[in-house]
Amino acid sequence: MLYTSGWTIRGAAAQSHDREDLMTANLPLLLEPEVLAGRLGETNLMVIDLSKEQVYQQAHVPGAIHLDFKALQAGEPPAPGLLPDRESLEALFSSLGLTPDTHVVACDDEGGGWAGRLLWVLECIGHRHYSYLNGGIHAWLAEGLPTEARANEPTPGSYSIDAGPCDAQVDLEYVLQHLDDDNVVIWDARSEEEYSGVRAFAPKAGHIPGAVHYEWTEAMDKSRHLRVRDLEQVREELRQRGITEDKEIITHCQTHHRSSFTWLVGRLLGLDIKAYPGSWSEWGHHPDTPVERPE
Repeated sequence: MLYTSGWTIRGAAAQSHDREDLMTANLPLLLEPEVLAGRLGETNLMVIDLSKEQVYQQAHVPGAIHLDFKALQAGEPPAPGLLPDRESLEALFSSLGLTPDTHVVACDDEGGGWAGRLLWVLECIGHRHYSYLNGGIHAWLAEGLPTEARANEPTPGSYSIDAGPCDAQVDLEYVLQHLDDDNVVIWDARSEEEYSGVRAFAPKAGHIPGAVHYEWTEAMDKSRHLRVRDLEQVREELRQRGITEDKEIITHCQTHHRSSFTWLVGRLLGLDIKAYPGSWSEWGHHPDTPVERPE
């Protein structure tokens, strides 16, 4: 069964449809810098920047609030990438002033890993008003759009989450149960060296049996300031590796940081995609998990 430690927002859907001042509902999942620039200051729009602190201090989107990515992970070994508990997330999003109607635009300085992690967490708690700033701060700067250097402090509020299933994630048991399922594909977003077992950040080296490798950075366009590459080209590359629309896709990396971006790419492509947040840090430490390595 699906991993069920996710949550849903109390009354979020009803509230968001009833509010006449929800001005950001029509923002796309993949948001271009020039589009965001024209929408800054709108009601219920919140830009959250997950760049390194020193990058944020130098330049960020006007009004953007900085968030330390560590708050988005449980942080406990051997699986630090698991979702924090409900109370921790309620405290986090209350401190940011999030409401059920807030449309979050996530950005970072690395092409979407930590921004994707934030969007995945929001999906897990049932907050589905969100976008990714395509290319993050790199693309924003390349377009010559305005920035600021002073830190922005959020106005805290009260954000409540109700317990409920999260269909955006699966656990170790679920992966084990579906290793031989022809309708399930494991997408390994780590480096080729990690996938092949040349490098390991856990006692076991290699990959989950049958997992398909497509490194997270392959979907980034380095010639366009880390924007997402042409989606139809990415779709074809994934199809060639067996990651197709008719399959259930489970993506992972070491701690579900890099694979948060591949989860986002899967969402952009309309795939049935979930994340395994335990990732290799959990799989590679577990005594009973099978591992595959090239001869």
